[in-house]
Amino acid sequence: MNKNYFVKTHGLGNEYIVLDEENISFSLKEKAIQRICNVNFGIGSDGILLKIKSNKADFGLKIFNPDGSEAEKSGNGLRIFCKYIYDYGFTKNKEFTVETLGGIVKANIIETSNNKARFIEVDMGKANFNSKEIPTAFEKEEVIGEKLKVFDKEYEVNCVSMGNPHCVVIMNDLNIDEIKKYGRYIENHIMFPNRTNVQFVKVLSRSEAEILIWERGAEFTLASGSSSCAVASILKKRNLVDNKVKIKMLGGELLIEIDDGFNVRMTGEVRQIAEGFLSEELIEDIK
Repeated sequence: MNKNYFVKTHGLGNEYIVLDEENISFSLKEKAIQRICNVNFGIGSDGILLKIKSNKADFGLKIFNPDGSEAEKSGNGLRIFCKYIYDYGFTKNKEFTVETLGGIVKANIIETSNNKARFIEVDMGKANFNSKEIPTAFEKEEVIGEKLKVFDKEYEVNCVSMGNPHCVVIMNDLNIDEIKKYGRYIENHIMFPNRTNVQFVKVLSRSEAEILIWERGAEFTLASGSSSCAVASILKKRNLVDNKVKIKMLGGELLIEIDDGFNVRMTGEVRQIAEGFLSEELIEDIK
């Protein structure tokens, strides 16, 4: 590949730009991330995935939100990164590991189309309900069905970490305007020291749920893999669903499987949007 080559891919409408640390001529700092992700002055994206070296796994990955902050883990981002690794010949193996800030992940390319990865299964690790490790500022060891005051609203919240923090609110009906209004305040609530991702969820059956997502550092988004895993884990914890759950989002669907030890696997589709080179003028502006 030539210098500053990029690939843009989406997982159910949640799109990321993939770059290789060894193949860019600039430092990927906050200013550069914000500019590249900007739809008017850059390429436009929900974040950037940076391929790095790893001493612990087959590949290393850094995940950046469009505001420049680093995320511990992203389910859609991981599947997008795995497609990039397979499609661009970094490995011929359909099973490999990826090191993230939120832990090492096992990936499996389960379906290809024209020799390109299409459906990818990712082992997202074990759901962690420990309040301090998520982290939250709640005093109880686990935050399940706790009250959270947000201006004129009081929500019953459930918290879990999938390597990154999540706050799940179970509702009778979903309202996009409501999560857009209150999502940012829940994300930045004093009870969440590292901020949090937010999901509003409506349970449809023992095997299906519908969600809306406010993503930490990215705001309202069409789909999120780690959010889907977090929701399925909370619903399983509260005995509202079985071990296999289809999570429906505005961008599409993901299949989440949870064993009795709360180990989580996620399967979903990824599709490439574009590939190309960052221009010299853009690089000049972000250095």
